[in-house]
Amino acid sequence: MKFGSYDYIIVGGGSAGCALASRLTADERSRVLVVEAGRRHSRFDYPVRVPAAFLFVMGNRFYDWRYESEPEPMLANRRIKHYRGKRMGGCSCVNGMFFQRANPLVYESWAQDPGMASWDYAHVLPYFKKLERFVGTDPTGRYRGRSGPIPVHRHELENPLFAALFEAAREAGHEVIEDVNGYRQEGFAPFDSNIEGGERYDAARTYVEPIQHRENLEVTTGAIVTRVVFEGKRAVGVEIASRREGRSLIRGTEIILCGGAFNSPQLLQLSGVGNGAELSRHGIEVVEDLPGVGENLQDHLEAFVMHACTQPVSNAGILRPKSWPGIGARWLLRRKGPAATNHFEAGGFVRSNDDVVMPNQMLTMLPLGVRNDGTPAPTEHSYQINLGPQTPQSKGNVRLRANDPFQAPVLTFNYLSTEQDRREWIEGVEVTRDLLSQPAFASFNGGELSPGPDVKTDREILDWVAQDAETTYHPCGTCKMGTDAESVIDPGTMRVHGVDGLRVVDASVMPTIPNANLYAPVMMIAEKAADLILGKEPLAPESVEFYVHEAVS
Repeated sequence: MKFGSYDYIIVGGGSAGCALASRLTADERSRVLVVEAGRRHSRFDYPVRVPAAFLFVMGNRFYDWRYESEPEPMLANRRIKHYRGKRMGGCSCVNGMFFQRANPLVYESWAQDPGMASWDYAHVLPYFKKLERFVGTDPTGRYRGRSGPIPVHRHELENPLFAALFEAAREAGHEVIEDVNGYRQEGFAPFDSNIEGGERYDAARTYVEPIQHRENLEVTTGAIVTRVVFEGKRAVGVEIASRREGRSLIRGTEIILCGGAFNSPQLLQLSGVGNGAELSRHGIEVVEDLPGVGENLQDHLEAFVMHACTQPVSNAGILRPKSWPGIGARWLLRRKGPAATNHFEAGGFVRSNDDVVMPNQMLTMLPLGVRNDGTPAPTEHSYQINLGPQTPQSKGNVRLRANDPFQAPVLTFNYLSTEQDRREWIEGVEVTRDLLSQPAFASFNGGELSPGPDVKTDREILDWVAQDAETTYHPCGTCKMGTDAESVIDPGTMRVHGVDGLRVVDASVMPTIPNANLYAPVMMIAEKAADLILGKEPLAPESVEFYVHEAVS
């Protein structure tokens, strides 16, 4: 180790950990260690740099920890695969590169909880703006950031299926808007992504690579933190296990867990912070009886409403191995072509019933038919809507399988366990079918492949969801911020309740799941947390108008 002890030890070099490494080392007096269990970041890691390659990276043991849930009763007792990035940059290296902030009302709802007032939209907006370098139109100049580390570009749409999508949206009574991250989220629009010049810009590339020369930063990869070490109620260091150095104890003034919704609660529990009865059952000495650790697990599901395409306009060619050499050469020489995009270039956020105040459904257009595991549609050309209800009420938990840091935790999501969740899936399928049956798609529509014309009743739709739904890889909430009995993290400091010297900064601190992909919200949390940890004056809140649906009485 470069230093005998550290001011900050960041456990996990994923999305949030990379952002904190950059911000905390800006003060050259602060000694910072990042401990990452996966591999080191490399600009020569081309499967990460190529946007379309995420279909091949997810599930690959070199890039993915390959977690899976326990059998889910409402999903035909299937174990649902959960991909988690296995290198510096974490899930930002294997995700779909969506860049979505979520609806402002998400943060307004967070702020309604006691102690959470500083997490309303006015307070988080400056941090969203701080982290992004947006390349696109922002007519008022009040919604988007221009000088942050993460490049954000709006997709330029070429495939005619996207033009059909927008026309069908109008025909179905939806709005077509310009920017889902600006004044109004509800409607259909081209989506933003952290792709620039045909390449993925993950968190390690945007936050750590530019500052890796700093003398006060050390990054250790291929090392697992087995526990946080306490003296009484104060965290004083971490125990690390690595192949190179065996087990060692590293001391730090502040320990910051950035392992995500699975690993942060797991490490807290292994270290004696969690439900006391549960920890005692595993023979773990209880440091702090904190029952909320590992609870409140939330996630988004999605399923694919797929149609055969009567015209040869889909991007199905990218799934054919014989086309890969040409596609790869075009990317290598010009950073252009099918490899230079995530293909999820447009979609919409809609309300599926009049009782909700913000969009509860996300519909993403994909100009080819394919499952997350790469299985293609049974026809030569196809297209699909990836449908995902965005405000699930079902909650699960993360618990220890054993008192062993090398065993994956037990992941129980309880998907579709509430009547509201089941109802919103039925509504979502109805909304999607209505969209795809509009006249704008008539010249492309070769018939529904999935769920298929025989799936009609509510029961049949739920049976299809049970057999076909997959996660969208958005686990969160297992160390939630707040001040109630189930909360784990103090929202004003990011400290773990009841102990000193220990904080958590990642998706696990979210009280409720945002109605969008989680990368941008996680990075916002990390940027805001950096100021809280450093004791800096927070960025001034910015009150801007945002769209709120007004119900017709």
